[in-house]
Amino acid sequence: MVAITLKPERKRGRGPKPTKGYRIFQVFNAIILTGVVVVTLYPFLNIVARSLSDEAYIIAGRVNLIPQGFNLTSYKLVMKDPMFWINYRNTLVYTVVATAIALVMTTCYAYVLSKKHLKGRAFLVGIAVFTMFFNGGLIPNYVLISGLGLKNTLWAIVLPNAISVFNLLVMKAFFESLPTELEEAAQVDGLSTYGILLRIVIPLSKAVIATMVLFYAVSFWNSWFSAFLYMDRLDLFPVTVYLRNLIAGATGAGSVSMLGDPDSVQAAVTVQSVTIVLTTVPILLVYPFVQRYFVTGVMIGAVKG
Repeated sequence: MVAITLKPERKRGRGPKPTKGYRIFQVFNAIILTGVVVVTLYPFLNIVARSLSDEAYIIAGRVNLIPQGFNLTSYKLVMKDPMFWINYRNTLVYTVVATAIALVMTTCYAYVLSKKHLKGRAFLVGIAVFTMFFNGGLIPNYVLISGLGLKNTLWAIVLPNAISVFNLLVMKAFFESLPTELEEAAQVDGLSTYGILLRIVIPLSKAVIATMVLFYAVSFWNSWFSAFLYMDRLDLFPVTVYLRNLIAGATGAGSVSMLGDPDSVQAAVTVQSVTIVLTTVPILLVYPFVQRYFVTGVMIGAVKG
C-alpha cells in the first residue's frame, strides 16, 4: 500500500500576521482616539449634569458628571417660556429651508465643475476657491443685505451662506470619481443632461448627499451671527440667539419672563445649561441616521482632488 500524506489546508480569510510596529501603532491609536472621545464627551456630559442639578451644588463646585440635588425646575422654566418655542420653531424653519437650497445649489454647481470638457471650468473653480480666502467684509455685506431689502427675512440667513466651498469641492471630487461610461450610455439612450443628473448621478450619490445634508444642517442650526446681525425682532431670532442672550446676560422678552418667576432665583445658574441641552439634542438625534453615509461620502469624495 502506498501511504498518501495530505497537507493541511491553509486557513482562508486570514491575512499576514501584524508586525510589532503595527501593533504598537494600534495601541497608540486607540489611546489617542480614546483621549479625543473623553475630551469631546466630557463637556457635554457636564452640561447635562449641571442642567439637572441644584443651584447650591453648582455654586459649590460639586457637580461633575453626575447630577447633584436632582431637579427639573430650570427645564420647566425654559419650556414654558413662549419666546423659547418661537425661536426654536424659527431655527427649524431656517435650517430646513437653508439646507434644501444649499444642497440644490451645491449639487448643481459641483456637477458642472466635474465636467472636464466644460469651457471656462478653471475660471469657475477659481471663483469658488477665491471666496475661501477673500470676501467683501462685514460692513459691505451688511450694506448689501440691507440694500436688497433682506433684513428681517429668512433670505438674509439662507442666501449669503447658500454654498460652502469646502462642501462644493468634496462633492465635485465625488462626481469626478463616478464612471463616465454610465453617463455615456445614458446619453445613447436619449437622456438629457438634467435626466442624467436626476436619474443616474443623484441615485448613485446618496452617501455624499447625506454627508452634505449633515454638514449644512449642523452649520445652519448652530449659526447665530447672521441672525444677530440682520434681524432686530425677537420673534425672528433663532434659538441660538436666544441662548446667546442668556449667556451674554442680555435681557430679551424671554429672559424677562423667566426673571419674573418665583423659581427663577433657584434656577438662575442652571437655565443656560438647560437651553444648551435643548438646543443640542435635535442634532444629536439626526446624526445616527446619516452616520453610515458620513465616512463613505467624505472618503470617496476625497479620492480625487
